[in-house]
Amino acid sequence: MSTENPKRHFIPFSSFVKRIWDAPNSIVRMEVQDEITLNPLKRCFEDMDSKPQTGDETSIPSEYERKVYEVAMRRNTIAVLENGAGKTSIQTMMIKEIGKTLKKNKGEKKLIIFLTPTVSLVHRQYEEIKSHTELEVEEYYGAKGVDEWNVKTWEKEVNEHDVLVMTPQVLLNALRKGFLSFQVLCFIILDECHFATRKHPYAKIMKEFYHKSSNRPKIFGMTASPGIRNGVFSNGECQDHISELESLLDSQVYTIEDRVERKEFILMANQNSRLYDPATSSNLELKEELESSRSKVYTIEDRMEPKEFIPLANQNCRLYDQDLPSNLELKKKLESSCSKVYTNEDRTKLKEFIPMAKQNILFCLENLGLLCAHEAVKVCLENAPDVQKECVFYREGALRCVYFLEEVLSTFEESLPEDHEKLQDVRYSGLEAIARGQISSKLHELLEIFRSFEKAREVSCIIFVERIITAKVIERFLKKNTDLSHLTVSWLTGSNSSGDELALKIQRETLESFQCGKVNLLFATGNVEEGMQVPKCSSVISFDIPESVRRFVWSKSRACQDDSQYILMLERGNKNQIDKMFNLVQSEYSMTDKAITRDTDGSFTKASATKEVPAYIVEVTGASVAANSSISLVHRYCDKLPRENNVILKPTFECFQEGSFYRCKLVLPPSAPFQTIIGPESGSRHLSKQLVCLDACKKLHMMGALNDHLLPVNEEPPQNDSTLKGKVLTSGAGTTKRKELHGTTCVRKLSGNWGDKDDGACFHAYKMEFSCSIAEVHYSSFLLLLESKLDDDVGNNQVDLFLLKKFVRCFVSFHGELYLDSQQVAKAKCFQELFFNGLFGKLYVKLSGKKRFLLETKESLWDPLNMYLLLPLESVDKPTGKPLDINWTGIESCVSVVEFLKKNAWLKILEPKDDCENSLIHSNDSVTTKFNGHVIELANKSVPVDSLKEMVVVAIHTCRIYSIVHAVDNTSAESPFEAEDTNFLSYADYFHKKYGIVLKHPEQPLLLLKQSHNSHNLLVDFSKEGGNKSKNKWTAGVEQQHAHMPPELLVGTDIRTDILKPFYLLPSIMHRLESLMLASQLRDEIAGPAGDLHITSSLILEALTTLRCNESFSMERLELLGDSVLKYTVSCHLFLKDSKLHEGQLSSRRSRAVCNATLHKLGTNRTLQEYIRDCAFDPRQWTASGQRSIWRSPCDHGVDTREVPMDDKFVTEDEKLVVGKSCDKGHRWMGSKTVSDCVEALIGAYYVGGGLNAAFQLMKWFSIGAEVEPSWVDDVIKTASLRSYTPKAKDLKLLESKIGYEFSVKGLLLEAITHEHEQGVDYCYQRLEFLGDSVLDILVTWHLYLSHPDVDPGELTDLRAASVSNDNFAIAAVKHNLYSHLQHGFSSLGSQISEYVKSTSDLSKTSILTQAIKAPKVLGDLVESIAGAMLIDTNLDINKVWKVFKPLLSPIVTPDNLELPPCRELIELCDSLGYFIKVNYTLKGNTMNAELKVQLEDVMLLGHGSGHDRKAAKGMAAVDLLKQLEGRGIVSSKRKKLGTNDVDDSSRGLDGIIISQTHNQTSEPPQKKLKFVTPVMPPINMNKGGPRSSLFDLCKRLQWPLPTFQTYEEKSKTPFIIGDKKGFNKFESRIKLIIPDFGVIELTGEGRTDKKASFDSAALLMLYELERQEKVIISEE
Repeated sequence: MSTENPKRHFIPFSSFVKRIWDAPNSIVRMEVQDEITLNPLKRCFEDMDSKPQTGDETSIPSEYERKVYEVAMRRNTIAVLENGAGKTSIQTMMIKEIGKTLKKNKGEKKLIIFLTPTVSLVHRQYEEIKSHTELEVEEYYGAKGVDEWNVKTWEKEVNEHDVLVMTPQVLLNALRKGFLSFQVLCFIILDECHFATRKHPYAKIMKEFYHKSSNRPKIFGMTASPGIRNGVFSNGECQDHISELESLLDSQVYTIEDRVERKEFILMANQNSRLYDPATSSNLELKEELESSRSKVYTIEDRMEPKEFIPLANQNCRLYDQDLPSNLELKKKLESSCSKVYTNEDRTKLKEFIPMAKQNILFCLENLGLLCAHEAVKVCLENAPDVQKECVFYREGALRCVYFLEEVLSTFEESLPEDHEKLQDVRYSGLEAIARGQISSKLHELLEIFRSFEKAREVSCIIFVERIITAKVIERFLKKNTDLSHLTVSWLTGSNSSGDELALKIQRETLESFQCGKVNLLFATGNVEEGMQVPKCSSVISFDIPESVRRFVWSKSRACQDDSQYILMLERGNKNQIDKMFNLVQSEYSMTDKAITRDTDGSFTKASATKEVPAYIVEVTGASVAANSSISLVHRYCDKLPRENNVILKPTFECFQEGSFYRCKLVLPPSAPFQTIIGPESGSRHLSKQLVCLDACKKLHMMGALNDHLLPVNEEPPQNDSTLKGKVLTSGAGTTKRKELHGTTCVRKLSGNWGDKDDGACFHAYKMEFSCSIAEVHYSSFLLLLESKLDDDVGNNQVDLFLLKKFVRCFVSFHGELYLDSQQVAKAKCFQELFFNGLFGKLYVKLSGKKRFLLETKESLWDPLNMYLLLPLESVDKPTGKPLDINWTGIESCVSVVEFLKKNAWLKILEPKDDCENSLIHSNDSVTTKFNGHVIELANKSVPVDSLKEMVVVAIHTCRIYSIVHAVDNTSAESPFEAEDTNFLSYADYFHKKYGIVLKHPEQPLLLLKQSHNSHNLLVDFSKEGGNKSKNKWTAGVEQQHAHMPPELLVGTDIRTDILKPFYLLPSIMHRLESLMLASQLRDEIAGPAGDLHITSSLILEALTTLRCNESFSMERLELLGDSVLKYTVSCHLFLKDSKLHEGQLSSRRSRAVCNATLHKLGTNRTLQEYIRDCAFDPRQWTASGQRSIWRSPCDHGVDTREVPMDDKFVTEDEKLVVGKSCDKGHRWMGSKTVSDCVEALIGAYYVGGGLNAAFQLMKWFSIGAEVEPSWVDDVIKTASLRSYTPKAKDLKLLESKIGYEFSVKGLLLEAITHEHEQGVDYCYQRLEFLGDSVLDILVTWHLYLSHPDVDPGELTDLRAASVSNDNFAIAAVKHNLYSHLQHGFSSLGSQISEYVKSTSDLSKTSILTQAIKAPKVLGDLVESIAGAMLIDTNLDINKVWKVFKPLLSPIVTPDNLELPPCRELIELCDSLGYFIKVNYTLKGNTMNAELKVQLEDVMLLGHGSGHDRKAAKGMAAVDLLKQLEGRGIVSSKRKKLGTNDVDDSSRGLDGIIISQTHNQTSEPPQKKLKFVTPVMPPINMNKGGPRSSLFDLCKRLQWPLPTFQTYEEKSKTPFIIGDKKGFNKFESRIKLIIPDFGVIELTGEGRTDKKASFDSAALLMLYELERQEKVIISEE
């Protein structure tokens, strides 16, 4: 039926506005109310009817734009212009004009600053200015990392750009730090300048810098409305606000006086009012039910037993009030204890959720109707707190929220009819649904407006709503209306909404969809960012009345399309709404009128009335801190001070009143240069805090704790790569996540120019001899000839090679110089070209579509950067008396073979042809002969049958190299062809039809040939690198293939297999030698003029080799050692160089000096990245001299040279990027941290090879500040010797006897035992502790490195961590009674020490027993400070220090007694077995309790522990669990293999799935079985690895053991075709998943061509099976 409302009216907005403006208030309200009732439908009001401006706004400015421009150029101006009024054109004209002056000014640098309040506006204005001017423009915002830039970075930006577009906070920070000088600014544009009030950065910039500057820049502000606050303005308030803004910005407001002139150039919408009827249903009963549900939830909260929280949190069920006992005290106690378990943010979220949800639901019920309120409850449920969170109290609160919403949902559903889903199609429900309150008249009117839109493609409508919930609910409601399905809906909210903002990225995507027409209806809240640009909006609907004049003006301006309309929805007869609109319109007109009536002649500028802000300015840099920013700076300084136990350091304030004034006492942490300061008198408490902080900042700067940029000296921004343009990375240099493209350096020793010489060449000869583990296997020796001489430790070496069933050791030795004449060089090159291309490449090349013999082409195969010869030597069976007798006979025979193939290779007839019946392999006049049984006719010669074995031959039709095994008896070319292809009757028939060859000697026996194969990486012993998996890989790689072939198709050589076999070893040998040459090359660069430090090339190579290379060595051990050496040397340098730096400053400077970012920069400055070996040797990528590579890897990086510049476009965080693999130009991606690690490893290598002196020289080469002057040590000793120790001489002597060392300077020992809280002294042990920490670190690390050479790097790291821990040092302090000599004036500290000594007296020193006993840090510090004092006293002799401290720290942990922390041991064990661990914490009194859960296949194990904090409690719980696992025989870190039991058909499920039930065998008391809540998981990622990842995440979430896979492989000589994949192997994987308390599910996935894809197939089927059995719900896309 028709639902047309006869009272529906559009009210002309013009009439409404005119009456408000012209008539008395009471008359206006009465007349408007009458008009609402009587007026017929109208549209736009006449005085705002205008046609849009066309053309380029910036290129053809309008007349009124020129007026504004001229005024703004004459004086500082605040332009009041509507959105779309050409502000961009005006600002662009001004920037262009002032930019001309900048270009002409060749003197002092000047800048134009464009400020805009949001990042989205920064992006937009940056693009506008950049596209419309020729100036250098850049944008700046927080996410770009500008907060971490230093003065050099800012200077670079200033010098390279003319216009800086930024948020005001960025400019304020840069000015305060002195990174930018206000004198450099010549023009500042403030977009949306109405924000310049109170504490906004706009206001702070003007107050702190502009009004204090003697050389002020030009100001141009832009705003649509000068008023910012909510509500309305009176005439007086308008006047005051504009005056205040003018005064602050030192500008005058200007706007176009003639409204007609404005509308001529500005697009203005037709403005109408849409009326709707008041609500007919109050829904009082539903509101009472809503309040009742809320009250019930809070009653439950007060009566909940703590013990009921845990089971309750594990089920998604409702709580019933009558089931819960009352215990308010326990509830409050638990709430108090949980305050340390979850954050304030969590607490606030839980506290505010139900009131906010209730408010939103009520709002929808009153304004939209019951149906939308029902949808609102669903929205709230979707956004409810997570009931799966770890924290018990949080889960309980979250369940209360869910319970409340489910109660409300149930109540609403009872009030709706069963077919309420159909009612949402309100076109057919009519006024009856409105009368019942199911929808509101207001919503009905909105839908009628939407139905009036004709074509969806042309509809672009924004609907402004007051609340986000309105936007979400109406969006859902519209999608269920069939007659509106042609309209696409989305919603948008601004960045100021509380707790429900869309991410900026999603906001931009939504706007793009709206602008391109994909979205027709866009619901938006009133606080959507003012930077939103919607150029083609046909309609704007104000569903709710705007809250402020600014939002009213701004929302109207969104309708900026030709003939667009602005519709305001008003309730018929609602006097309050009419009053509100009256005030809004009046305020708008008042604000505009006051702006028009301002002084416009430009001759008068109002003097600034801004209040002077107290500030401290650093004259050198211009950096400043004002009173209003001093508190934050003091907090920042304290936060950067050294801290213990991760305690956050904060200043404390004590305000006190003196008469009518206030003063404040500031107390800084003990590690600050001073502790207390009292500020001046002030009129308020807050100002007194500001002023004392201002004085503190001044004092900290004068003492050197703040630098000249007023930054903490331990927080100087690094000169990092934050200036990368166009790419904002979350990871910095030296991090694992960051990947960089780097090149590789050439091995200079391999280069040579002898290839172009006509008179021969002189070489350095290196003999390669081979020794096989199988005595019967013989390898011929080879000779390596190089133009350059290798270093001795490179040229005299040995290389171990690991073959499948044997081991070969190659001995390389130098044998002097060797001269070859030109003919010998040519023959040697020919030999090398034949074998390396024939074995590892191809001896033919395609030219013009035809194959030709490679060596007859003119292609050069020799690269001057890779020039060497590898030639065979005569066998030891043929002694010649010469040490280097090259096998020239074999070489010359190969030259003959090459010449023969140039003339007779049959490559040109590889494709069979129909007319080849008479083709012969020999000349046409050849005569066929019969086989005589003794001589075999090869293609090039006759050979006795007895001489065939182990001869190397070349096939004439393929140019492949073979070795002959033997002649096959009773065979000939007429024998049946042995192959799956049955099209050929015999071998003769095969070669005839396949190659067009007619055999001359078909009666000769076939020869059995061993085929050549690819080379392999023989540097890795795969028998130790992964068991069967690697073994299978090896077997597949080296499986020998044999072939049968007629002899006359083979070209014979005088080379035997003893010469052929070493060719397969040579790639690995040469790779190792090339690596050693590279290490030697780096060693020469480091040594420079200083000469060799005798660091072996093998040690340097170890430091250059990463784990990814799969070598028997890597940089890991050396990196660990180098880290300690670097830490020690830098610590000594810092400690001795500046005695005024306190421990916090020393630690901070050391951290910066040794951090990965710094090491990365130092390493790349020396191009170290080009030397690093970061990929396993791939023989296919390796090419010998004279070899043409067939395994090409074309470069697509856009770099022409081998070197890659350090540029942001070669940096990424792409996780899928392959690291280590090189392209043909040697470019490879590398983890940024690898460079940093290599620097440390090299330091470790130099320390091992040459001690501290060598390490110092290397660090000097890297430009690491680590030098130590002898006079620095003398100065420290001199200062310490002045301290009086006489009163404590006896105590010091006793301490020396315990240590076993007598100090020469007693003042050092006195300082080492003096705590910072000791009264009456001006020194403490903190500096010595800083030094001693690094001393003990290097001593213990060096000891472990030497004592355990075979321990892997990971275990070595664990050994060091256990040896140099605070707990270990504390035990030493107690064991030797050193703690009693600690000088401190802190009673609580003494109590802590006594308690620790008492608790450890009866316990053995095992990690398990001491888990719950936390050692006071001061005890470890005491041991470290004594070590630091002893180092200074011994004049930096670390050997003497170790001689004393080794017994003090003994017994030092070894691999045999190393015990990992229980938590780590448990994690590693469970990871290896596929189990997941969950932890819960509870606090009882001062004791933290931890519960760890591990779900095995048949039982849930619970481990309990307690301690003073979470870490200790978790450790004890882990101990408990480990014991339980050990009792079940689970002690190995290897995955336990689970067998598959036979099952009968009754247990076989759908599609052959096996489901075997398991029983819960737990020793825990039986518990009430909880309701299983079906989990909902995200959509499955169908990319490679995605199904596995989804299944693993599900198992982790539900604490199911990880599934296991068993893979079956099928091989075939014909390829398998599976989908679009093809391969000769097919893999099928069977997956087994154990579900606790349910059973086992097993199934087999579909076949795939690679193993991991078969895992994905099985995992995907498992997920679908879990969904079928209702174990999981998989979300749709």
